[in-house]
Amino acid sequence: PAQPGPFIVRLQLPAGYKIAPHWHPAVEQVTVLSGAVALGMGDKWDDAALKTMATGGFVSLPAEMRHYLLSKAASTIQVQGFGPLVLNYVNPDDDPSKKK
Repeated sequence: PAQPGPFIVRLQLPAGYKIAPHWHPAVEQVTVLSGAVALGMGDKWDDAALKTMATGGFVSLPAEMRHYLLSKAASTIQVQGFGPLVLNYVNPDDDPSKKK
């Protein structure tokens, strides 16, 4: 996903795992392969705005759509799009790659 062109990645998420509000410069498509995840849209986390997607659920997110995710159960998701994949956190302090 770091190179230009199409990519597909699969992520295994433990129950309760959160991905803070973020956005991508390109379209992102997410399919729930197993388990259940909840997706919310916006710059700030809002539990009331989460929409659950069970196994087989699919969403296509436009470029620059602010969104966040909660794994409701141990889950596997597939993410596809066009690289390079860039993850821009709305709040840079939420970026786990910058934490010690």
